[in-house]
Amino acid sequence: MNNSIDTQGNIVIVDDQPNNLRVLSGILQQAGYKVRPALDGDVALKSIKSSPPDLVLLDIRMPEMDGYEVCRRLKADEQTRDIPVIFISALQDMEDKLSAFRAGGVDYLSKPFQMEEVLARVKAHLKLYRLQRDLQTIIDERTRDLRLTLESLSESQKQYAGVLEDTIQALSMTIEKRDPSTAGHQYRVSLIAVEIAQEMGTAGELIEGLRLGAMVHDIGRIYVPVDILTRPGPLSPVEFALVKTHPQVGHDIINHVHFPWPVPDMILQHHERMDGSGYPHGLKGDEILLEARIIGVADVMEAMSSHRPYRPAPGLERALAEIRRGAGSIYDADVAAACLRLFEEKGYSIPKFFE
Repeated sequence: MNNSIDTQGNIVIVDDQPNNLRVLSGILQQAGYKVRPALDGDVALKSIKSSPPDLVLLDIRMPEMDGYEVCRRLKADEQTRDIPVIFISALQDMEDKLSAFRAGGVDYLSKPFQMEEVLARVKAHLKLYRLQRDLQTIIDERTRDLRLTLESLSESQKQYAGVLEDTIQALSMTIEKRDPSTAGHQYRVSLIAVEIAQEMGTAGELIEGLRLGAMVHDIGRIYVPVDILTRPGPLSPVEFALVKTHPQVGHDIINHVHFPWPVPDMILQHHERMDGSGYPHGLKGDEILLEARIIGVADVMEAMSSHRPYRPAPGLERALAEIRRGAGSIYDADVAAACLRLFEEKGYSIPKFFE
């Protein structure tokens, strides 16, 4: 067996049309991936169960069992639930795409295929999948080492923190490389969030978890099509509903990793608002984690101070006016007050580049 092929990735393609299987298999095999085709959902499930791949490309319209059901069954099985599934279909309706994401898909490729797009999407999701696996492995190994080596606890903790930091940064860069228009966003939100927390006199342990959580708060945007994220003008209600799935998706990506801090809940709740007007669950007041309330304010400050392809930057003054307007109703009163003091009284400015 050719080891160089194995290292590229093992992919299962599911499509009831033999010609589609041949085209996709040829594209991926030429790029060095190992490919296993399946002509229906039942065969695919048996193949995936017997030898789990790194990625599944899944058609929607198939006889007997459609792609949505195949994906739901994969996600219901502990052995296969973490395998990324990219849907492939000629269906162009946004509701079909939303159904694919609700079933557990990570992306959506439209037929007819564009070779460059197929390879780019496959490469991106394989990289993210491996980062997730590596992150959990690293954390488990470091945790075990810490428990077994009590006499060198301090040094081991430093090594653990260093590895965790590097991996968090790699995850953060994954989403920002996919959407260059937001490059640096998560990093800057993290810096602002830490400054706000320090201004509030928050405990150091909470701040460290907050810093790392803010660095990946938008990781769920990896599942939102780039053309929606960067499109000029307003989104349709269906498109905006898809964008609003990113906190839940981000939570699900990170949730299986055992952090010393509630990082998954920070990601899940960073768009919740004190009056219950936020999403995805309409939480209110103290139902929202303090770290998520801080990230929510820092996110607004950074986003309104930065240019996006679909609108110019409203600017710092508009951002501060928004925080002042929503203080105590939309945004946590103490968090908002600390943010306003930080920018208006202490002259803090948002870094424009990585430091």
